Amino acid sequence: MSLGFKNFLLLLLVVALTVLPLYARQGAEFGGADDQAEKVVSEIKPDYKPWCKPLWEPPSGEIESLLFAVQAAAGSGFVFYYLGYLKGRKSRE
Repeated sequence: MSLGFKNFLLLLLVVALTVLPLYARQGAEFGGADDQAEKVVSEIKPDYKPWCKPLWEPPSGEIESLLFAVQAAAGSGFVFYYLGYLKGRKSRE
């Protein structure tokens, strides 16, 4: 099997793993853990009041999602850059 064909299969697998859940769960709400935790806390203790507030709240959910995606991209970029650096350093030695 050639390297190009393997890469194509891996890309196809990534696309399938991304798209198939969206079709399998059509109409499902994709909420975060924060929302789920808030619902559980309000069910357990309806009169609960948070003891702290966020320093800044994004103006919309889209901005919040964008910031989360940027944070994830920066973190994964750092991790994979460092792993590549270690591999390159090891191959030089």
